[in-house]
Amino acid sequence: MPLNSPRRSALSDQVITELRNQITSGEWPVGSRIPTEPELVELLGVARNTVREAVRALAHNGLLDIRQGSGTYVVATSELAGVMHRRFATADPRHVVELRSTLESSAARMAAERRTDRDLRQLDTLLARREEAWASGDAEVFVMADASLHMAVVAASHNDVLTAVYADLGQLVRDQLRDNVGRELRPENHMDHARLVAAIRAGDVETAGAEAASHGLGCLGERV
Repeated sequence: MPLNSPRRSALSDQVITELRNQITSGEWPVGSRIPTEPELVELLGVARNTVREAVRALAHNGLLDIRQGSGTYVVATSELAGVMHRRFATADPRHVVELRSTLESSAARMAAERRTDRDLRQLDTLLARREEAWASGDAEVFVMADASLHMAVVAASHNDVLTAVYADLGQLVRDQLRDNVGRELRPENHMDHARLVAAIRAGDVETAGAEAASHGLGCLGERV
């Protein structure tokens, strides 16, 4: 519905909120191009300048990337994710991998203690989906399936702060996975995640933590 307000600043805030909602809800996923400026003007029923101001604000906050001649793309799902993406994009890859390994290992240990039956069903589903993705030979499908499984492990920790921080690292995690598997899935790059899920199911805190840590360090070629 068109957005109306007598005050320009309030209207701009409404447009920013509406565009942010499209991103955080997944309607505009990371990597997708958002509607063009004229399309947004028609969709929201506001002036072109108001749309432009809102888009620039979200670009400044790290959610959008304005690419001249190509369009505007979603690069993060929250302001914190945008900050992390910009901050760590040029960081030493080893340091990012070590951070990811630390977070995933801690989360897996907590998941082994706190997981619910619903968590276990979700992990089983995503583990099967990951293996199906590998069998398909499609590297991008596999990356997304693998990332979803790791996210579910972290969510099973039932630590909302840890889960939110890990989610904000999502784009960096997916980028690392892409670099790790390459454009073509090769047997030597496959890592078994069944032991991790089994350890969480068994409540084996130490094994769950060790398995999760090994997966993260596997991105550095340090498989154990």
